[in-house]
Amino acid sequence: MSFQLFTQVALKEDMPALCLKQGSIGTIVEFYPMPNGQENGYSLEGLIPQDTVEVSESQIEAIAISLPQTQIN
Repeated sequence: MSFQLFTQVALKEDMPALCLKQGSIGTIVEFYPMPNGQENGYSLEGLIPQDTVEVSESQIEAIAISLPQTQIN
């Protein structure tokens, strides 16, 4: 599994059938390992109200999380 459950990820491409745009952010809630070298899949929440979206691993990417910087005196 390349992505951990409950990780926020962004779509790498538009999904016109669902009216979703590249860069839309969702949260991984399920992982679907595929046999025989096929591409793994994930279910994302947060893209469509009260529904999940199934995507392949190549359709998503990790998003950078910026943490506030603290000064040490």
